[in-house]
Formats: sequence, C-alpha cells, structure tokens
Amino acid sequence: MISRLTGVLIEKQPPQIVIDVQGVGYEVDVSMQTFYALPAVGEKVQLFTQLIVREDAHLLFGFADKTERTTFRQLVKVSGIGAKTALGILSAMTADELAQAIAQEDVKRLSSAPGIGKKTAERMVLELRGKLVHSDGADLSLFAAAAPADESEDIVSTLLALGYSEREARAAIKGITAGTDVSEGVRLALKHLLK
Repeated sequence: MISRLTGVLIEKQPPQIVIDVQGVGYEVDVSMQTFYALPAVGEKVQLFTQLIVREDAHLLFGFADKTERTTFRQLVKVSGIGAKTALGILSAMTADELAQAIAQEDVKRLSSAPGIGKKTAERMVLELRGKLVHSDGADLSLFAAAAPADESEDIVSTLLALGYSEREARAAIKGITAGTDVSEGVRLALKHLLK
C-alpha cells in the first residue's frame, strides 16, 4: 500500500498530477479541493494517498490531508459509489461540508454532486451517518495557492472531467470574470452548480 508521497510536483492537469519521488513519477488523481492547495510546478509537495487496484488498472488518489483521505475511503464503501465518483464528490464539497450534509441529512445538497442521484444520496446518508468527522486542522504548510491561469476552456475541461455536461459547465462559467485563474474559476463554477 502506498500511504503517502513526498516529492516534486512536475505536472498539473486537473484532476491529475505527477509527483517525482526520487526519479519515479507517480501519476495521482486529486480532488479539486486538493488541487487548489497545490504549490507551483517544480516545488515540493506531500500528499496522503489511496491505491485502488482494479482488474485493468492500479489507480493512485492523492489528498491534502488525512481527513479527506478518510472521507474518500468511507465514500467508496457506499454501494454505487466508485473511486472516480467519490473524487467528484470531494471536488464539489470539502470533507467538512460533506460531513455536515450527511449529519443534516441534506439529500438535495448531496445529490447536486456529479454522478449522485437522489437514491444514492439517501444511501450515503444511511451508510455514512456518524462515520464522517470534521478535519483536525491537518498541517498544510507544504501547500500554496495554485499558479494563476486565464483559460475559461481549462475551467470547462475540469468541470467535464468532474462529470458535468458541457451545457452545465458553460452555464456555470458565464458569471466568472475574465482573468480569473483556473482553480478559483472552478471553485466559483462548482459553487454555482451546487445552488
């Protein structure tokens, strides 16, 4: 099991990054919450990881803190939620927001995440009630704000990768001002989509 990676960030293309750990490049899928916290390419980064082994692939998922990883592990245990869907949920809301939605049995909020319908949201409430906890203030000192970019197409591409349709993605970016960097643009678009 690969539990943690510490190395140099060499590629960033949401939702995937590559970390060089002493000459070995690890391809890691990350949530947008973690992506926002990443430093610039070429800087040191540390991620907590979860390895998912499937018949056709070994997939590595990375998280900024242990709470997010623990939440991911709980999500993939829910019937009907795979690793990619769990990552989409954690991209749409933080682990704390998810824990709060589960505690409040907010099915509407849960079903607004990509790939989650009403029945799956209800199942999440049933199976995860009391199992998710708020973060413990994990140390994020190795993380900094993402480097700015000015590409609305990157924002749309990220939303598409998270499971939203092109129509939803285009509608979500209409209110975003020109010059907004990609990570902030995605955050604003997700906020719009979750209303």
